[in-house]
Amino acid sequence: MAQSLLPEEAQKAVESVQHADIVIGIPSYNNSRTIGHVVQAAHAGLAKYFPQFTAVIVNSDGGSKDGTRDVVLGSAMQDSQLLMLSTPLKAVHRLSFPYHGIPGKGSAFRMIFQMAKDLNAKACCVVDSDLRSITPEWIDLLLRPVLFANFDFVAPYYHRHKYDGTITNSIIYPLTRSLYGQRLRQPIGGDFGMSNALLCRYLERDDWETDVARFGIDIWMTTIAVAEGFRVCQSFLGAKLHDAKDPGSDLSAMLMQVVGSVFALMQEYDSAWRTRNGSTDAALFGFRYDVGLDAIQVNVERMLNLFRKGGEDLSEIWELALRPDTLRAIVKLTKYSGPVEQFRLEDELWVRMIYEFGCAARDNRLERGHLLRSITPLYLGRVASFVVETAEMGAPEVEQRIERLCLTFEDLKPYLIDLWFGTKSAERKKEAPEARELET
Repeated sequence: MAQSLLPEEAQKAVESVQHADIVIGIPSYNNSRTIGHVVQAAHAGLAKYFPQFTAVIVNSDGGSKDGTRDVVLGSAMQDSQLLMLSTPLKAVHRLSFPYHGIPGKGSAFRMIFQMAKDLNAKACCVVDSDLRSITPEWIDLLLRPVLFANFDFVAPYYHRHKYDGTITNSIIYPLTRSLYGQRLRQPIGGDFGMSNALLCRYLERDDWETDVARFGIDIWMTTIAVAEGFRVCQSFLGAKLHDAKDPGSDLSAMLMQVVGSVFALMQEYDSAWRTRNGSTDAALFGFRYDVGLDAIQVNVERMLNLFRKGGEDLSEIWELALRPDTLRAIVKLTKYSGPVEQFRLEDELWVRMIYEFGCAARDNRLERGHLLRSITPLYLGRVASFVVETAEMGAPEVEQRIERLCLTFEDLKPYLIDLWFGTKSAERKKEAPEARELET
């Protein structure tokens, strides 16, 4: 079992508190503008829905310079402004500590999980610090399935703008759904609930010093829960309004680390996903309803220009990752010069490409960083195609479009299995050179 790795200040707080039934973790970095609202919502959720439990709110901060920690500790709860169904019976401790280790969200989570373990918490949830739409009900929805329905992992289910979460919609959700057979709509949503057994399993792992500690933590948590047979569900939280970004902006580091984590976990759990066919709905808690969403501006022309430039600069890398017919189709698309509104990177080509990159990562055909970075312009091409195709679609139609992509991932899973486990994979692995270093 992992030893406690808490900083001295946090360890002393654990010794002082001694025990908590519930731990709510809020990772942060320069979130003073929004974190006060998040802390207040967490506090109100505990008071309203779990007054019989002892609880701790832990802010795990990555060295903020804008007073984030001061906001957390100074967030006053105006109890007189809250309509409570029952009177809080237990005080809520609010703690804020800097975390140590690799900079990133995963290191923040590690400290939160360690505190929850040391406090022998029955349940733990984590929520993002940049949320503007969090309500006290989120705390209930993330914790109640663990505390009262014996679930180990609660994933979020949100309504999001059709161009928010494009990494999720184009790669992570359809790929993990196809691999592991569970329809968890937001596998990297950022807001999760978990049991003591599951967080202890996370702490046992020895990959905390990898990219998991940066952006890969969400998909790492989701995949372990699903692949290792923990009981998983999802809760409908309404809108996710946060500091969203244009999907055409520089998301390359996040894309690299999230996709890299997915590919690494594919290799670790290939015996789990090999025999799973199709997918099934995960249990869904909460009341679904329509919500208003913030619009997101997308620069399609910029994405297409980067896609075209990728065709000029990265074909040597793509050649090592992709099969010849897939490569020819992609390179042809990078030379497209017709009307933007007619540009399409079709589902089947996209799915084959993702599966082939996954196999290339497994076979170490190229230095991992180069391989993963080379996916970015392809991803931008796919997002550009999705944006122009769905420009006039409403939310239900867009969700149907994403569902169609998911079914293509599932339909082509035998292609992945053949590449990964079959004779073609063995032949390619035998012929593949050692991982190559290319000049950047």
